Amino acid sequence: MKKLTIQEIANATHARILAANLEEAQQKTICHVTQDSRQAGEESLFVPLKGKNSDGHDYLKSCMEKGVAACFTEREMTPENGCVLLLVENARAAMLQLAKYYRSLFDIPVVGITGSVGKTTTKDMIASVLSQKYNTLWTLGNFNNDLGVPLTLFRLEESHEAAVIEMGMNHFGEIHRLVDAVRPHIGVISNVGVAHIEHLGSREGILKAKCELFDFMDEKDVAVLNGDNDMLATLDGKLSQKVRWFGVENKRDVYADNIEAVGLEHTRCTIRTPEGSMDVVIPMPGAHMVLNALSAVTVGLEMDFTLDEIKGGIENFVPTKDRMTIMRLENGLTLLNDVYNSNPVSAKASLDILKDVEGRSVAFLGFMGELGEFAPQMHREVGAYAAEKGIDLLICIGNHSDQMAAGAKDAGMKEVYRFDTQEEFWEKGLDLLKKGDTILLKASRSMGFEKTVEKLQGVK
Repeated sequence: MKKLTIQEIANATHARILAANLEEAQQKTICHVTQDSRQAGEESLFVPLKGKNSDGHDYLKSCMEKGVAACFTEREMTPENGCVLLLVENARAAMLQLAKYYRSLFDIPVVGITGSVGKTTTKDMIASVLSQKYNTLWTLGNFNNDLGVPLTLFRLEESHEAAVIEMGMNHFGEIHRLVDAVRPHIGVISNVGVAHIEHLGSREGILKAKCELFDFMDEKDVAVLNGDNDMLATLDGKLSQKVRWFGVENKRDVYADNIEAVGLEHTRCTIRTPEGSMDVVIPMPGAHMVLNALSAVTVGLEMDFTLDEIKGGIENFVPTKDRMTIMRLENGLTLLNDVYNSNPVSAKASLDILKDVEGRSVAFLGFMGELGEFAPQMHREVGAYAAEKGIDLLICIGNHSDQMAAGAKDAGMKEVYRFDTQEEFWEKGLDLLKKGDTILLKASRSMGFEKTVEKLQGVK
């Protein structure tokens, strides 16, 4: 992180400086921003955030005692031990304001990404392409909210030549605030599904919230959109930015055909672009991964990458942990570890992969969150989809697992079991599994399905 003076920080965040010596404090510098008091040091700015069960202000005294350079505070108090306090109305909002200022110090191309499904994989794929030519910063994991985005921006260094920033949301206005700081030149929307419909009311509401991505983009900037998505297709001719479309069914700017699975680990396809065609092997299973690759191709072309550079980025792509990771265990089980998150669209896409495996197919599916009043219906639909795809055994866990199980049974599936918790499954259901099974594990992040992944690795 570039060094910032206390005066710069105060100006950016409209903070009042509290210090024993104001003139000296104004010239003091920091080169690290953190919300974790354990990581705060002599050149750090500590941001005290309020949570459900904690308040970072409780750690201000200890930060001052150990010589932290500066701290935001929402409480007027006396600074100690040479620490500078910056009085702000809201520390979390001030952190985002500071990130906006810090971003403005870098004149580099920035790609902003959002979407209901697949935005993290899309982000990683685009970053892999850009890294073929540029020293690229990108969001780690899914650090995509009003904490993660600022922390990502603060990782920018003079050596960076491009950035790829993921932005998520649960409510209206959240992406608007994030994109004000990020200021992307290229905005990518992977799709509009049903995730967060509990808070946004409808898919039309979700589309409106996602389109906040373009609120601070100029006419010369570029919107990269999934033309196969029915909601995004309604934006045709309605955006002020230049629009580039990608898809499989939609054959406009960048599209793919000749899609086929290559074993369980890879997907082969031919990608067609205005600059020519290329055969690509994507190091991930599933036809839906083709769309992620197409978005990366489209961004690469807009940034004047050659087809060879783009192909290299896609074929050297490394996915985020727990995103459809293939695990072949010594006990004879094969795991499709996709426990990072789940919603109806991504669950169905994962079941599409499972249906083509050799041997017995087992789906281990858990609760999908943020569906509101639509939750019973959508859990039932996923259960029915598992049956329609010919999955051999379905194990349902957690909230609405009864609906998921009922949907599968009503669609004709015979081997269906449900458990209230993972622990109950470990106690009563492990014997349902057989050597040679291929098991898909997928649920919302809150379920913590990685615990079952670990448990299955220990099964004899």
